[in-house]
Amino acid sequence: MWQTGVTREAERVLGGNPEATGLRFEVDGEIATITLDRPEKRNAQTFALWSELTRIGNNLPEQVRVVVVRGEGPSFSAGIDLSMFGSLQPGSDLDSSIAEFQRGFLWLRRPDIVSIAAVQGHAIGAGFQLALSCDLRIVADDVKFCMKEPALGLVPDLTGTKPLVDLVGLAKAVDICLTARVVEAEEALRLGLAERVVPRDELATAVKEKTAQLLSVDRAAATATKRLLQGATGRSLEEQCAAERAEQVLRIRALNGG
Repeated sequence: MWQTGVTREAERVLGGNPEATGLRFEVDGEIATITLDRPEKRNAQTFALWSELTRIGNNLPEQVRVVVVRGEGPSFSAGIDLSMFGSLQPGSDLDSSIAEFQRGFLWLRRPDIVSIAAVQGHAIGAGFQLALSCDLRIVADDVKFCMKEPALGLVPDLTGTKPLVDLVGLAKAVDICLTARVVEAEEALRLGLAERVVPRDELATAVKEKTAQLLSVDRAAATATKRLLQGATGRSLEEQCAAERAEQVLRIRALNGG
């Protein structure tokens, strides 16, 4: 089962009115759960939701090691709420606005946490990018990923393009984005967009199992290892070997009280 009941720490982080942001935030020990909670709108995302994601990241309780991102109802997220477009004026500082929106997605990659997207049904545009901002994606067998922005005359700008290319390669990313086609569960697993595909009614259990596995590993070692893995693609083999040595020296010293 998903965590229920907002803890005092969650209340401190989320504050305000969860109904206005379309998010629920819950903390259960070392696990935090972020739920997109506008099922009647297929969890379409708003500026308020992105601001709340940023605030959650800025105030995440220190003990949290795993962050689960999920959607209430039949869909993970149908993408951006199109009614917001009218409030973005061409003469405004669009670059700064988009940078602020991106902050709500970037923190999910922090090395001191592992983020898991539990994805069912539609994950369209911003929904796809939110799933891509997480370290791992466990999906239901009815999942439908789609990068819809180019079909709307836009580009994906919520931090999703780099992880997409890293996961599936440039040619396949071009195919997915420039056709705005749907990627379903079997293909998502084959391409590496999903770590596991399960029946819809087993999604919560699969995420719970993965969370338990992640929490069984030493936190400091997990943080250092994730930091190494994140930097690997930008380093030469020699540079990565040096980074491994540096991290291991710190771990050995810590284990020996140094």
